[in-house]
Amino acid sequence: MIVDLADLFAFAARSVVAHRLRSALTMLGILIGIASVILLTSIGEGTRTYILSEFTQFGTHIISVRPGKSITSGMPGAVGATVRKLTNEDAAALARITGVEAVAPLAAGMARVEAGERGRSVFIVGVTDQVSEVFSLRVRQGRFLPPMDLRRAAPLAVLAPTLKRELFGDRNALGERVRIAGQRFLVIGIMEPKGNILGLDVDDRVYVPLASAQRMFDQEGLLEVHLHFSSRLTADVLVPRIKQVMRQRHDGEEDFTIVTQAEMLGVLDRVLGIVSMAVGAIGGISLLVGAIGILTMMWISVDERTGEIGLLRALGATPAQVLRVFLIEAALLSLAGGALGVATGIGIARALLFLAPGLPLRTPVSFMVAALVVSGLVGLASGVLPARRASALDPVEALRAE
Repeated sequence: MIVDLADLFAFAARSVVAHRLRSALTMLGILIGIASVILLTSIGEGTRTYILSEFTQFGTHIISVRPGKSITSGMPGAVGATVRKLTNEDAAALARITGVEAVAPLAAGMARVEAGERGRSVFIVGVTDQVSEVFSLRVRQGRFLPPMDLRRAAPLAVLAPTLKRELFGDRNALGERVRIAGQRFLVIGIMEPKGNILGLDVDDRVYVPLASAQRMFDQEGLLEVHLHFSSRLTADVLVPRIKQVMRQRHDGEEDFTIVTQAEMLGVLDRVLGIVSMAVGAIGGISLLVGAIGILTMMWISVDERTGEIGLLRALGATPAQVLRVFLIEAALLSLAGGALGVATGIGIARALLFLAPGLPLRTPVSFMVAALVVSGLVGLASGVLPARRASALDPVEALRAE
């Protein structure tokens, strides 16, 4: 007669091992479900972590001011509707705000850059010397643009590493001349590699003085202004100060948009979170199929083991003990399938990383623990009905069936 929980586990485990084929088929559904969840959530979490790291590699404590209001009212497409430009004077006023440590006004456009017989069209970025501080940019050779008046143009250029390699190869580019949109510029620096951000190659561009880019592209205003503020402050403290200064300069109108880095990352994180939930739900469908498989196989098992159940009852096992035996079997099968599923999911993820080293994959330990817990709960839930059916069998009728 079964007397304690250890005996129940031992009896259930022997039953699982004795019916290897049935146990394997029962575990297969959970294995596929857990492996799918692990793999899909690893891709989702890896993508989320990768994109967030791409955004933050350019520094933190950044606020952007852009021309135009992101939320507008009135008739769309009204005649004469224009967006008021941000000016160099706006950037200078923002730099005087208490707590702002650096300001990077930007003007930009596409143009052809040539050196000798080589040339290519790239992104030309008009900046000031403070852009390197705002975006954590570093110079590998030479120096960055010197401090100068925002309205002063100068034929100076700093090349990003990819463009330098394409134009000059392994030769030293410092002191050489390049033609940008037909104008001659002196190369004074080469930037350190920074990589891509959402498919945009930051290493394939040219930095020139702000006024030089504005003249080159005939731009009176600025594309946007980025501010780097003190780590002792929060964006919530600084945004009202920025609004006050900009309203004073724009005749009391809020015809500009302020975007904090926290807002951008928050929106991105929410979008990626939704994607991760959707991906997890897809994997959850496989788990549901596995749960139905356990329910079906355990139900069949009750029919096949009617005589065994009758013998247990005849030896003194209570209905509650019979119920626990079948619940433990279901949990063991599910946990074993879950463990194999976790191993399979991680194995597939590692294989994908081997085939595509740049693929963003991340499997936190918490995901693996949660997968095992879920697999156990799925097994228990799926085994309830068969276990109750087994415990409700009449021992005399069960032995007679045998």
